[in-house]
Amino acid sequence: MADPPQLLWAPQAWLDGRWRDAVLLRVAADGRWAEVRPDAPVPAGALRLSGPVLPGLVNAHSHAFQRAFAGLAERRAQAHDDFWSWRDHMYRVALRIGPEQLEAVASQLFAELLRGGYTQVCEFHYLHHERDGARYADPLTMSRALVRAAARAGIGLTLLPVLYQRAGFAQAGLRDDQRRFASSVEDVMRWRDAVRAQRSPRVHAGVAIHSLRAAAPASIAALVEACAGDDGPIHIHVAEQTGEVDDCLAATGERPIQWLAQHAALDARWQLVHATHASADEIDAVARSGAGVVLCPSTEANLGDGVPDLPRWLAAGVPLSVGSDSQITRAWREELRWLDYAQRLSLRRRNVAAAPEAGVPSTAQRLFDATLAGGARAAGFSHWGLSVGAPADLLVIDRDDASLLGLPIMHWLDALVFSSPGRPWRDVLCGGRWVVREHRHADGDAIARDFTAAMATLGLDSSQAVA
Repeated sequence: MADPPQLLWAPQAWLDGRWRDAVLLRVAADGRWAEVRPDAPVPAGALRLSGPVLPGLVNAHSHAFQRAFAGLAERRAQAHDDFWSWRDHMYRVALRIGPEQLEAVASQLFAELLRGGYTQVCEFHYLHHERDGARYADPLTMSRALVRAAARAGIGLTLLPVLYQRAGFAQAGLRDDQRRFASSVEDVMRWRDAVRAQRSPRVHAGVAIHSLRAAAPASIAALVEACAGDDGPIHIHVAEQTGEVDDCLAATGERPIQWLAQHAALDARWQLVHATHASADEIDAVARSGAGVVLCPSTEANLGDGVPDLPRWLAAGVPLSVGSDSQITRAWREELRWLDYAQRLSLRRRNVAAAPEAGVPSTAQRLFDATLAGGARAAGFSHWGLSVGAPADLLVIDRDDASLLGLPIMHWLDALVFSSPGRPWRDVLCGGRWVVREHRHADGDAIARDFTAAMATLGLDSSQAVA
C-alpha cells in the first residue's frame, strides 16, 4: 500500500536521458506517478528532496536463496573449479533451506537490493518443493515466502515460476539433488495464475524456462502456447557456458540461441539471461525478434562464464537489462561498472559502451538508459522511470558522497558508476513509500537479525560449502 498522496520537489532529476532542474513529482494514491514536471517552482506543502534524483532500476535476474551462499564458494579444495563445480555446491544450499529461512534470506536480500538502487526484482524461482522433493500441501509455500519478503522489504517483485524437468539434454529426468526443482508446464501456469490472483501490491508474475538442457522442446512449445495472448515476461537461461553450447550442438545440431530463434517463436516478451556465448548471427536474430537480453556481469565474472559481446548487443538495439543472479553483488552501479570493465580488459579499449557518434559520449549514461528501458520490459512494465503512470520509485543522491565531491552534475552519473566506493542513495522511494531514509532501511536492523538467525539454522560454513 502506498503512503498518502505526496508532492515532492527535486533540485534535479534524470528525465529523458538528461538532468533537468526544479522537478515536481506528484505521487498518486495508487503509488504511481501522477505528475512529473521540470522547471517548476516549489509549491506550498511539497517535500523538498535533499539532492538530485534518479529512477530506480529493475533487477532483471535474481535467485534469492543464493544470498545464503554468497561468500561461501570462494575457496578451492580440488585441482579444478568452474561453474559446474560451483553449481554442485549451490545445490547443497538449495536442499537445506526451508520456507521460513527463505523468507528471512530473501528479506535481507531485498533490503540490500533497495539500498543498491533496485526497486523491482525479477525472481527466477525454481525452489518449489519440500527438502525431500515432496510437494507442499500448499504448492505456493515457497512463492509465498518470497512475496512476504518483498512486502516486508518494500521492493516490487516479478515472480517467475520456472519450468525444470531434466538434468541435461540426454537425461530423462532430474538428478536427486535437483529434486526440489521439478515442475511441469501445468505447474508453472497454475503457479503463475495463483500469484496473480493474490493481487498483492507491487507483485507481478510471468514464467520462466530454466534452460534448453532442463526442458524438452515439446514442453517449451506447450508453455509458449499456454502463454498465447498473455503479455507477461518469459525468461530463460541460455548460452551461459561453453559446455552448454557444445552440449546443445551435440543434441540438436544448433547453438542454443540459434535453436531458440528458429523454434521458440521469440518475441518482445522473451528475456535471454546471460547469452554470454552468442554468435553475431544469433545476436542479429534476437534483434529481429524483439527479445531482450539480461546480463549479470558480477556473477558471470565470479563463475568464470566469459565475456559477452556487449558492443554487438548494443549496436543491434537489443533491449538490455542487468541482474544480481547469485547475489555476490547487490548494487546496479557495480553491475554497470563491470559490464564495461570486462569489455575494456578483453578489448584493451576504454569507454566501450559509449556512443559519441549517436550523441551519447558517456558510458554510464548509455548503460543506465539502456538498462532502465530494458529492465522495465523484463519485469513486465509498459511504464517505468520518472514518468506519469510508472511506479513512484526514485533514488535520492547524497550530495556529500565522496565520489561526487567537486564534480559538476553533468558528470555525476559517470562518477556514480565508475568512481567507487560510495553510498549514493540517501533515500529510496518505492511505490510511493519511503523504504530507505538517510541511508537506513526502515526495517533493516530487524531483517538483519532474522537473516543472521536463519543462517545459523542452515549451518553453512566454507568447509561444508566447498567440500
